Amino acid sequence: MNTTALIRPAWTPATIALMVIGFMVFWPLGLAMLAYIIWGDRLDGFKRDVNRATDGVFAGCRRASYRASAQTGNVAFDDWREKELERLNEERRKLDEMRDEFDTYARELRRAKDQDDFDRFMAKRNKPTAPTVTPKKGGKSGLLDD
Repeated sequence: MNTTALIRPAWTPATIALMVIGFMVFWPLGLAMLAYIIWGDRLDGFKRDVNRATDGVFAGCRRASYRASAQTGNVAFDDWREKELERLNEERRKLDEMRDEFDTYARELRRAKDQDDFDRFMAKRNKPTAPTVTPKKGGKSGLLDD
């Protein structure tokens, strides 16, 4: 997600202004903008889930119509073709699962990097400043002489 966008799901001056204007013009617009600010970061996952579900539904329709119209009359070839299509669908499912796992891994990696950057910043910020020690003049080491 591009974090430099003017209108993004965050409490920026632009989104707050749009929310206020939306409430003044027509209250459902303001409410929609408020929902976008609060839950907008979840839209990517929601869109991906909806697209995957609709792709599955339409793929089933395509598969059913393709199978019905693409019979060659050769039973052995049709059985082989059916098994190959099922194998390819299984491979596609595995690739989709691997992509989801990688997305999760990349998200956790970014989270860990952000946490590391934050911890480093806080450690640097809270680091006590050590007083500077100046050596004594006079040639003594500064140790107690008994």
